[in-house]
Amino acid sequence: MRDDLRDLYQEVILDHNKRPRNFGKLDGANRHAEGYNPLCGDRLTVYLDLQGDTIRDIRFEGSGCAISKASASMMTSALKGKTVGEAEDTFHRFHRMVTEEGSSDAESLGKLAAFSGVREFPVRVKCASLPWHTLDAALKSEAPASISTE
Repeated sequence: MRDDLRDLYQEVILDHNKRPRNFGKLDGANRHAEGYNPLCGDRLTVYLDLQGDTIRDIRFEGSGCAISKASASMMTSALKGKTVGEAEDTFHRFHRMVTEEGSSDAESLGKLAAFSGVREFPVRVKCASLPWHTLDAALKSEAPASISTE
């Protein structure tokens, strides 16, 4: 990855960490899940307001490292207004991007490509993917769900 692109990606992550979008409890959420990463102590809850097959609103709250908070912030921004199918597809493409060498998914993920370099730091992959796995749990369960990325 070129240094100027790496610097831009780092700036995007730092911005979303300092000023997370869609942060806070979502009153009226009809789905939510809690996620925990015991390796670095990240804890977050993802809230969804699903209307039919559409994510009408999505928010998160919790605490964690810069990567997990920025990932949750960018995830919620990217998925608001999307269908459940689009969200699941984005989750799978994001996961491939941060875990598979040579994945071409970064090109189709827009700003989420900022996390493509995370795969070079295996311990940080769980930080970046925790919000996404928590989202997946919320989408699949009508009851509150809880996950741990041990």
